[in-house]
Amino acid sequence: MRISSFAARCSAVSLAVALAACQPKTESGKPVTVAAPAKAVQVSAPVAAPAAPPLSPAAQVGAKLFFDPSLSGSGKMSCATCHDPNHAYAPANDLSVQLGGTDGKQPGTRAVPTLMYKEYTNAYSDTFENPDMISPPGPGGGLTWDGRANTIAEQAAIPLLAPNEMAAASKAAVVDAVRGGAHADAFRQAYGASVFDDTDKAFALVGAALQAFQVEDRSFHPYSSKFDRYRNNKVGGALTDAEIRGLRVFLDPNKGNCMACHLLGGGNDGSQDMTSDYSFAAIGVPRNRDIPANADPKYFDLGLCGPLRTDHRPGKDKGAAATCGMFKTPVLRNVATRHAFMHNGVFKSLEDVVRFYNTRDTAPEKWYPRDARGKVNKFDDLPAKYRANLDEQMPLDQRRAGSQTPMTDQEMQDLVAFLNTLTDGYVPTAQANATGPQAHTVANAIVDPAARKSAATPNAQATQ
Repeated sequence: MRISSFAARCSAVSLAVALAACQPKTESGKPVTVAAPAKAVQVSAPVAAPAAPPLSPAAQVGAKLFFDPSLSGSGKMSCATCHDPNHAYAPANDLSVQLGGTDGKQPGTRAVPTLMYKEYTNAYSDTFENPDMISPPGPGGGLTWDGRANTIAEQAAIPLLAPNEMAAASKAAVVDAVRGGAHADAFRQAYGASVFDDTDKAFALVGAALQAFQVEDRSFHPYSSKFDRYRNNKVGGALTDAEIRGLRVFLDPNKGNCMACHLLGGGNDGSQDMTSDYSFAAIGVPRNRDIPANADPKYFDLGLCGPLRTDHRPGKDKGAAATCGMFKTPVLRNVATRHAFMHNGVFKSLEDVVRFYNTRDTAPEKWYPRDARGKVNKFDDLPAKYRANLDEQMPLDQRRAGSQTPMTDQEMQDLVAFLNTLTDGYVPTAQANATGPQAHTVANAIVDPAARKSAATPNAQATQ
């Protein structure tokens, strides 16, 4: 569990102040292109973006495979079925978990995350160096909610073979589908005439092609949100009063303290504004009884220590028990477009997520069921023996029930307003170019003395 010191949390404000001077970081440094498949996200901008190099042959065939349902066991499900480009490469529906399998009716066990902004994700490590360069090393990196895939290519292989997802019968079945499909020649062009001679190698290259598409195509990382315009001081990038107040709540270690895990403008590895520090944390979200697997009272999804990840199970790995209940910190970009939140999709609105963070401890009865004696069964989806792993950073500092919440109702509303500025595809209106009390630049907002004073004031109610 990563517990930042107060100094580390305050460093979030220093990182934010640096936004005023930093240069635009709208590219990953790898080849990208504005062009995308017909279903890809359309990103509008008042000024035409510089022409980007065309997709490599590998990325071009990866784009075709991404939308190809023939790779699935049912012949009806593609990557885009759950990662819809018109919904920030996440599900288009509000189901907690998606349905798959050869009959299209098998439920998953976790919410499907977005595929956007994954290009800076490093391989998983138990001693991951946090990008803030202050927090001590701990679990971090990797793809999926439990970090068990070290590359985008490895991640792509998981749903292809999972029986409750795309449900291909085997690696060979996937390779046969590509060999006999419409994209076989493009695959050979990208990887050689003899690419299908080795099944294992060909299957790995299917993942490599999907990775190339996700890394090279700009629709996976357009950096076209209102916040991007704001931090780069572009015309029409002003934030409203409510959005500025929300940004301050985001940064304030005694309020939202979102910056502790969802970095903005931090990191020394090129990961500018990913809105995640790639770390893992246990926050004790309520059990989602809409997930069929949860009907079994003995079943618990414990993230890093299983059941889907098998190399950190208690009894197999000496330190595994200390990671039980931890899940990957998600990217917050496009979070306002989501329909299901947290690893188990238990929340259906961004407002509920913010309210949970604010009142989990002060009003647990709002989130957790009561037992037979009427007592609130707090942390009902995390066995008691692992509750020592719970993150105690603000606002989840386990303060006494009934005490004052870290955020007021207005501050929660303002925080949601700011989080909406992280949605890509922002097109400024004529009013957005106005100046005055409703328009703020980077300098006069983030470096505001009152905001800095608030961020540096210890919270007398904190119980850390």
